[in-house]
Amino acid sequence: MTAPPVPAPIADLVSLQGRVAAITGAAMGIGAAIAHRFSEAGADLLLIDRNQAALTQTASVLPGTARVECLNIDITDADTLRTQAGAALDRLGGVDIWVNNAGIAPRRGVLDITPQEWDEVMSVNLGAALTGAQIAARAMIAAVRPGVILNIVSSSVHRMSANPAHYRASKAGLAALTQNLAVELGRNGIRVVAIAPGLTATPLVASLREDGLGDGLDEFVRRLPLRRIGLPDDIARVALFAASDLASFVTGCVLDGDGGEAQK
Repeated sequence: MTAPPVPAPIADLVSLQGRVAAITGAAMGIGAAIAHRFSEAGADLLLIDRNQAALTQTASVLPGTARVECLNIDITDADTLRTQAGAALDRLGGVDIWVNNAGIAPRRGVLDITPQEWDEVMSVNLGAALTGAQIAARAMIAAVRPGVILNIVSSSVHRMSANPAHYRASKAGLAALTQNLAVELGRNGIRVVAIAPGLTATPLVASLREDGLGDGLDEFVRRLPLRRIGLPDDIARVALFAASDLASFVTGCVLDGDGGEAQK
């Protein structure tokens, strides 16, 4: 009888040593937290954001010793994203992980959304994510290199909510795109996973409190099974699992990081 294979050590499974990861919206919040955890796990990083000062600050405090490149661009300019991200990844030696994290959520009632604002939200949250996935997948396939694409969606894809309609529609579309990418790219060894954060302590949520919505946010948190708001690092830990070999048989799904919101 053939002996069963010896499982890989846990440290090897969680390690990103020798891999290159690109992260959009990496300057603050969840993107910065993912960059921190990936750096700690040993990945070389391409950090992409339009906030140059915050991006530089995030890069300066990463815990790892691997290489880091910063790209200060508008990700909705598909040609610029393809050209500049492609060149940066070539310098880093390719790409193994791409994280579509960048997103915007203007507060606007559905009857007040203008065509221009609708297009802007779709362009950032969904269009740029498709471009990023294409960049990563084409590079992985050309290099015969299995990899992972992570899409940061939202817990609102699971339920009715008062979140802005264009934001919710874009995130639902990104969850659907995740499934299509997983089906089409799986034969190339590329896994595609969506992560759905619930209410998380990001600069966006801080701005909602400043706008007088703090009491409603606190009431929402009290209804969660875990009775606390999420932290960016809570989501970063899910991202590290999904990107690592711990999740080697996970693809095409939405991983919830919402304190139990989806299960209420």
